[in-house]
Amino acid sequence: MSRQTPNDDQVTALARAAAAAPSMHNAQPWRFRYHRHSRTFEIHADFGRGLPHSDPDTRALHLGCGAALLNLRVAAAHEGWNPQTRLLPDPADGALLARTRLTDATEAADGPAESDDSGGLAALHPAIHRRHGSRFPFEERLVPEPVREALVAAARAEGALLMFPASWHLRQVLDLVQEAEARNRTDPGTRTELDQWTRLGTPAEGAAGDGVPEYAFGPRKRGGSAPVRDFESSRTVAGRDATDFERTPQLALLSTGRDRAEDWLRAGQAMERVLLLATLHGVASSFVTQPLEWQDLRWPLRDPLSGTGYTQMILRLGYGPEGPASPRRPVTDVLDIRP
Repeated sequence: MSRQTPNDDQVTALARAAAAAPSMHNAQPWRFRYHRHSRTFEIHADFGRGLPHSDPDTRALHLGCGAALLNLRVAAAHEGWNPQTRLLPDPADGALLARTRLTDATEAADGPAESDDSGGLAALHPAIHRRHGSRFPFEERLVPEPVREALVAAARAEGALLMFPASWHLRQVLDLVQEAEARNRTDPGTRTELDQWTRLGTPAEGAAGDGVPEYAFGPRKRGGSAPVRDFESSRTVAGRDATDFERTPQLALLSTGRDRAEDWLRAGQAMERVLLLATLHGVASSFVTQPLEWQDLRWPLRDPLSGTGYTQMILRLGYGPEGPASPRRPVTDVLDIRP
């Protein structure tokens, strides 16, 4: 006998876990639809929450939705379900990014959906609501090789490659970040989107449940090489401190062999799987997206040895504050439960 269908409170909890995923500028560009009769979640892109200047092809939007999908799979596995996932199930509907059916051991897979290593996923569940981006200085302490190897394996499990640039390659990546930051400082479109998705001042009751709040900006960078975006942009935040960041940042490049919507969704899942595992290991993280927002700077980030692959995300990893939680939209705004 198959398991009982989840009740609406349980469905809501799964959607809340999915919505804890990161997204560019915390835009949260997703909507979830749950069908009771088939125990199936759908993840839909909310293109109205995209960033048309910084992300014109919606690559970053797909990464965020992929991260939400990974969280959903982790939460479902934690509850004892075997989530069967199909990416881009309807070629006629570009907003329908994935379907995930909650099955158990007594049920056969419905078509060519992908089965999960539910045990490995379930172990990541405690990190879902602990994972926060940190725009604070990290210690000058290396992430141990066994932890790096585990993070590489986590990305590989989702069909992506994670590599840690060093020496001249790291310097090249940092140079590309610096070039992108210089462009962004004088680019009107970038400033407009930062103004749209940042929230200055102390959050008030009923404040927006999205975007990057002032308390998550972190300090200004006074020294160091850490590639941390300054969300203050051209505005002034009174009382914001300046401090030194790490001199030798630890970066990781996440890439895929191709560069299609399906690859972006896989990369988003790999990114979140890496971040959840890093959180469990006590490793803090932040995103470095600046050169990915310029096509001519993104291309040189590819594997320098093979000259292949498409870099989908740059992660900054290290030991330091986990960072504060960013706001989230009410689940009722992003979840639709149907018969």
